[in-house]
Amino acid sequence: MLPELKTILYATGLGPGAPYVFRHALTEAEKHKAKIIILHVMEPLNPFGRHLVELHISHSQAEQIQAQAREHAKKRIEERVQKLCDKESCRMPGGENLVSEIRVVEGQPHLEIVKQARSLNAGLVVIGSHRHTALGEAMLGHTANKVVHRCETPVLLVRIPEGYREEGVE
Repeated sequence: MLPELKTILYATGLGPGAPYVFRHALTEAEKHKAKIIILHVMEPLNPFGRHLVELHISHSQAEQIQAQAREHAKKRIEERVQKLCDKESCRMPGGENLVSEIRVVEGQPHLEIVKQARSLNAGLVVIGSHRHTALGEAMLGHTANKVVHRCETPVLLVRIPEGYREEGVE
């Protein structure tokens, strides 16, 4: 029996290649009549950075700034999705929206993507990747690579062309 694809998790870092990767998520959603959930993960400050911030402002002020940053990121994603949907079809033939939800969470990106894919019972994760050198990847790794190796859900890794930028969507 072929697997049924009802939910696609599109993970984005909001970089200039995001529209390119999003189009691949749209294509898969149209093909499978699936819904897209967009996920952006904000990395928290490390303990040292948090300590430095809290030397100057209170913990509650720092939390408030983080909440505002999440709202700003969500608004930015919504604006970019709307601009892209003005250029592309983001609706199923019956008129239903392909994008069902936008989530902005805080955590380590690769861990949150894997966690969200599992909790949503996603049938596919769509994520973009830039060209990396072997040395850079061995030392640092990158989110897409970590997701591919840790995620139980199939992952569509979309290679973003070198220097890709799209006018009017950013």
